[in-house]
Amino acid sequence: MNVKRTFGTILTILGIIGLIYTGFGIIQHSGDFTTLTVVGVIALIFFLTGISLVRNTKDAAE
Repeated sequence: MNVKRTFGTILTILGIIGLIYTGFGIIQHSGDFTTLTVVGVIALIFFLTGISLVRNTKDAAE
């Protein structure tokens, strides 16, 4: 498996976890709004970057 693709998968999973955490915090009204916003933005960046790496990386076994 390609290193870029593996790193993209890890970033995508971290982004999903961060987005779930942010959504749960907003629904439960727990935590500071600023903290949830920062976590949400970072999670969104991780998610989109991970998806981009997985999509744009070609397989090495061609």
